[in-house]
Amino acid sequence: RVPVGTQVRRVERDGTLTLVGDLDRPGKAILVARGGRGGLGNAAFATPTRRAPRFAQRGEPGEEWQLVLDLKLLADVGIVGMPNAGKSTLLAAVTAARPKIADYPFTTLEPELGVAEVDGREIVLADIPGLIEGAHRGRGLGLEFLRHVERTRVLVHLVDGARPDPVADMQTVNRELAEAPGDLPAKPQVVAINKIDLPEVRARLPALADAFRREGIETLPVSAATGEGTKELLRAVIRRLPPKEERETVEHEAMPAPIGPRFRVRRSDGLLEVEGREPVSLAYMMPLEDDEGRREFWRRMARMGVVRALRRAGARPGDRVRFGHVEVEWEG
Repeated sequence: RVPVGTQVRRVERDGTLTLVGDLDRPGKAILVARGGRGGLGNAAFATPTRRAPRFAQRGEPGEEWQLVLDLKLLADVGIVGMPNAGKSTLLAAVTAARPKIADYPFTTLEPELGVAEVDGREIVLADIPGLIEGAHRGRGLGLEFLRHVERTRVLVHLVDGARPDPVADMQTVNRELAEAPGDLPAKPQVVAINKIDLPEVRARLPALADAFRREGIETLPVSAATGEGTKELLRAVIRRLPPKEERETVEHEAMPAPIGPRFRVRRSDGLLEVEGREPVSLAYMMPLEDDEGRREFWRRMARMGVVRALRRAGARPGDRVRFGHVEVEWEG
């Protein structure tokens, strides 16, 4: 079991990553590796002349993959901004979440979630730790933070009204969002000027609002410390959220079954090698150390056409034939 919001990627043999599935809702399950088939018991190999065979098949080995699990939090709203802008204080003011709050940058080192209710509607908010210039290159754990913004629908961009140039701060954060993977700049933003409880911020509020307006941005004044303006902020956020039924859910199918020819024979490293799921699986499952089991194996290879293909490839008695990781002596 993994948290909702976990993406599962498979490490291919060439080192590339393939997305297997996205566990984006409770109860969703995906297949990441197939188990092997069970082996046949000795009764399956009985014949009129071999009433009680002394061998049975082993179970087929299952698939083994190295997986990368990447948690991307699921939230309606991401609260972004420079360090110490008051994001955690805002989350605590509008939800029951209790993130760590202190008067220094990078108090929040992991995203925090909270649920807010306004006008009878619930929304999930994520406090994304502060972004600094170079975050998209990993500065300040930026990539760790930015990946959690990907799933949000709306961004609350919180700017510190007590900083010398809040417009420049907003532009810095937006540049980092633009450089990050995904389509973060396309997400709707609600820009809020925080710390209006401070007299000096309240006094410069008209000038700050005008400065943002010249950039084509309307702002909302809030005080995360006192709660002033937070209801209006949440209502503005809800107006920008798409209805739940319109939200897209990307489905990823289970891993496709391998397809291709039943088998092929080729020379590799001086050996004859048989490739193909059926013959290789049978080599893993049959007890080749047992004389009866080995004879039964070659009988089945003959029925598949593998024996004929080996002869055409020039196999001679005593040659080693490789089936996956198993080597068998060709008995002609």
